[in-house]
Amino acid sequence: MERIWLDNYPDGVPAEIDPDACRSLAELFHTSVERFRERPAYTNMGRTLTFGEVEQLSRDFAAYLQNHLGLRKGDRLALMLPNVLQYPVALFGAFRAGLTVVNVNPLYTPAELRHQLRDSGAVAMLVLETCAHTLQACLADTPVRHVLVTSIGELLGFPKGAVVDLVVRRVKKLVPPWRLPGAVPLRRALRAGRGLPLEPVELVPEDLAFLQYTGGTTGVSKGAMLTHRNMVANVLQARAWVLPFVVEGEEVIITALPLYHIFSLTANCLTWGSLGGLNVLITNPRDFPGFVKELGKHRFTAMTGVSTLFNRLLHDPGFARLDLRSLRLTLGGGMAVQAAVAERWQEVTGRPLLEAYGLTETSPAATINPLNLERYNGTIGLPLPSTEVEIRDDAGASLPLGEVGEICIRGPQVMKGYWQRPEETALVLGADGFLATGDVGRLEEGGYVRVVDRKKDMILVSGFNVYPNEIEDVAAHHPGVLEVAAVGVPSDTSGEVVKLFVVKKDPALTAEALIAHCRVSLAGYKVPKLVEFRDELPKTSVGKVLRRALKEESASRG
Repeated sequence: MERIWLDNYPDGVPAEIDPDACRSLAELFHTSVERFRERPAYTNMGRTLTFGEVEQLSRDFAAYLQNHLGLRKGDRLALMLPNVLQYPVALFGAFRAGLTVVNVNPLYTPAELRHQLRDSGAVAMLVLETCAHTLQACLADTPVRHVLVTSIGELLGFPKGAVVDLVVRRVKKLVPPWRLPGAVPLRRALRAGRGLPLEPVELVPEDLAFLQYTGGTTGVSKGAMLTHRNMVANVLQARAWVLPFVVEGEEVIITALPLYHIFSLTANCLTWGSLGGLNVLITNPRDFPGFVKELGKHRFTAMTGVSTLFNRLLHDPGFARLDLRSLRLTLGGGMAVQAAVAERWQEVTGRPLLEAYGLTETSPAATINPLNLERYNGTIGLPLPSTEVEIRDDAGASLPLGEVGEICIRGPQVMKGYWQRPEETALVLGADGFLATGDVGRLEEGGYVRVVDRKKDMILVSGFNVYPNEIEDVAAHHPGVLEVAAVGVPSDTSGEVVKLFVVKKDPALTAEALIAHCRVSLAGYKVPKLVEFRDELPKTSVGKVLRRALKEESASRG
């Protein structure tokens, strides 16, 4: 297909990037350190590390991994950490030692952790002490031979770090009892590595940077093989997209989504770091009063997040009182941005909430809206430089402009495949290099891509396709709705009907009133027939609503 989207690229954004301009993420990090050594790179709970300090600490960590643990190029290191200063130190240390990083969700159960450690073949692991009991429960049944443990306050300095750890352990009691014989505190490892040599490791573009596991929301979690070339390409693509609109070395981004998630990892940690920007690490974004208080301490210029995160911020009374004049860029991804949330965000901040799109399998960015747009437009934007998007039917044939089909993506950021799963790789990655995303959408005038919904979430009512995103957007515009999810449930007369799960903003909201509101904007077969009110909706660790869990729960209750 002709790349019609290029006509709508902002001035200064190139049609192509060179994915081989840099051989590895370690080299990319080294370049950033050379340019921005004295600039602040990461800040968390009042402690800030410069690029130079991250370079020194990551060197010490890499030397320890090589000399004390005997790890070699290609070994897998698992990181089970929230957004704390230890994460970038361990990440770049792992790359400098030539290792492949396996990011682990700190909310995992022992069974989920066991699966990921066994599947990846991780031989070493750095774990936050709040999660150490989870590792203890499954460690014997994994290939992990070396365990390092850290606390939330370990890199915050004295006395701040000691106070934070005391509160976490004794006051909030967030550290369950654990016992991991032979586990080494991170501080001791860094101290030991400081006096040891670091053997340079030659990384090539096709070496694996990450085994990045999919969320598992549609089945067993799989490890996407993301090479250094994949990741470098996506950083360079994102850099090219934002560079005309930012000032290198002066930007401040709020990093509330966890760095172990591919969106925040690439967009915030890697891309913003390559621009010499400061990442403000939010360790617990679910504490919204604390989150808002932290926002008030920084003149931040950018923020990334998911729709549910922005929605919750907008409903916190302290957020509207913040001085947001420095904010220039807000990027939503990870799930569909609801129009009601985007409209309210612009009212409060004066800036548009722009939507981006990607998957773990695309490192993740595939499309982003132009940063010079003045308002949310309901699309996921334009394909990034060196990226092609096609809409295909079930037979794999390319569809013309405006027709709905599966979104397929080709570019240097597309994964190598799924780790040790060639059959599943073949189901999504074609011989022509296009990745079948599982998302339904269409290509519109000007090359903008619009997502309709996930293929697996589609509701079939009397033979008509109904897309949950559309229903949720309409329901979310009701002033009494805080959060909403739409799923299909069985019906004797129509196959399926639409059911809404709703968290109320207005306690007086009734099911009848919400259904009447939807009837104004939706065709009859799309109108919800059932409404269930909840105190909260099940979500992934990044805030994406788990429709599948709601659907399965409804099915189990009949």
